[in-house]
Amino acid sequence: MNRRLVLNLLRREGPLSRAEIADVTGLSRATVTFVVGDLVKENYLIEQETTRGASGRRPTPVAINYDGHAAIGIKMNIDRIECILTNLSTTPILSHAIDYSNTRPETIVEASHQAIRHLIANAPTGIGPVTGIGFSMPGIIDNRNGICLKSHRFGWNNVHFAEQLFAKTRIPVWMEDDTIAFALAHHLFGLGRNVGTFIALAIGAGIGSATVADGVVLRGAHGHAGKLGHVKQHLEGPLCECGQRGCLQASYSEPAIVARWRKTKDLPAAKDRFDMLEAAKQGDAETRAILKEAGEQIGIQLAAQINTIDPEIVIAGGEATAFGPFLLDPMTETLEKYCFMQAPPILADERDNFWSPGAAALATQRLFDFEVDVAADETAV
Repeated sequence: MNRRLVLNLLRREGPLSRAEIADVTGLSRATVTFVVGDLVKENYLIEQETTRGASGRRPTPVAINYDGHAAIGIKMNIDRIECILTNLSTTPILSHAIDYSNTRPETIVEASHQAIRHLIANAPTGIGPVTGIGFSMPGIIDNRNGICLKSHRFGWNNVHFAEQLFAKTRIPVWMEDDTIAFALAHHLFGLGRNVGTFIALAIGAGIGSATVADGVVLRGAHGHAGKLGHVKQHLEGPLCECGQRGCLQASYSEPAIVARWRKTKDLPAAKDRFDMLEAAKQGDAETRAILKEAGEQIGIQLAAQINTIDPEIVIAGGEATAFGPFLLDPMTETLEKYCFMQAPPILADERDNFWSPGAAALATQRLFDFEVDVAADETAV
């Protein structure tokens, strides 16, 4: 626990001297010296150059050596896996993608193994060894045992995926729902780094949310807290991938929004969200109306969650964030209308690749977060 206490402090605050670490954490200076010494030997910490002040030479600061170890993040999609090699701060170093024609577990294990070998073989010099692999996918995940209990999108049931991938790589594997992984990455190193309670909202092939409350990810009793996309919008609405009708994501996920736009405008299937965004930028009224409705309807359900959780911020990610203010402004206005108290700001993650670093965070978080790390240590295989 002392190791995590020191690492978490340095993650949040940056370089500090041993004396400063002792003062902030309440640990004895002897304990801090022992812990820091071990972490330096293991290449997790690095001593920085000392400087001179008015009173003479200042104590040597220590900092996290983010490049001392590496992680690999893998995000499973319907037709490809996106893989990324990162340092311990989930900063991307190298990426690789592999397409596949089916989503059978054995296919994904082999594709993941190929991608991992490629990333390790092509890693640049100066980056430490890969110490963990994170795998994220939409579904109900038993993160303690690395099992996909249920994924409607891929037809998986009770798949012991982490165990199978570990058998190929001999590197510890952590597995999690993709939206939770996205939230973890922001909790550790992103927009939620110094935020106690926030909601991560993902609008992509589905709609999901994950809550970090007082620094702890809320998973629920059965691991499927935050399935915002399966809140019922219209009981007789479109058929959802889960087999029920009227789910929010059946009408307002990114593919559903784009499909409605193509149908309304009588456009070919090749037209995608970027074409839709361009139409919105050009002022097309029908396009803007579709995005406005989506923002409002998602906002209504999000407001109910906000009234329950009381987050400081909402972090929005997923492919639909490409629509920018055409989707997010109506959502914000809806929150201002329906939130019980002041609506929290929506902060958009506008990176091109936001999913894979989230998966990598599953491996890197074991160093920093005590509550999450205990589960990871028990279950990584």
